[in-house]
Amino acid sequence: MDVIGVLPPLQATLNSVAACLMIGAYFFIRRHNPNAHRVLMLGALLTSVIFLVSYFIYHQQVGYVPFTGQGIIRPVYFTILVTHILTAAIIVPLVLVTLFSAMRGRLTWHRRIARWTLPLWLYTSVTGIAVYVLAFQLYAD
Repeated sequence: MDVIGVLPPLQATLNSVAACLMIGAYFFIRRHNPNAHRVLMLGALLTSVIFLVSYFIYHQQVGYVPFTGQGIIRPVYFTILVTHILTAAIIVPLVLVTLFSAMRGRLTWHRRIARWTLPLWLYTSVTGIAVYVLAFQLYAD
């Protein structure tokens, strides 16, 4: 397998790791451990940045990858894909606003915006894994 061919499974792994880190960070903040929360959220951010770089490299090299599944799975896949793309577009600025509000010590605003950021970011990560499984594992050429 060439280097480019390794990127889709790497991306699914990175999405999985990011989701686990976010869940762990939520666990720690609910238990009033902001230091552990901070470390895990920064880990999730770094993991997501690595994902994004690998995603752009992959699609710059490969281009469009058609979905080959047929039947009922086709509208299911495209529904997941469209919602994934929409939340992916929304999540980048939302994560940045959430991060910078925490860094500036605006914790009331950080908490308020994080209530939206976390579930949307988790949804984006999990649907990214679903897109990978459907497009590259179950219905790959």
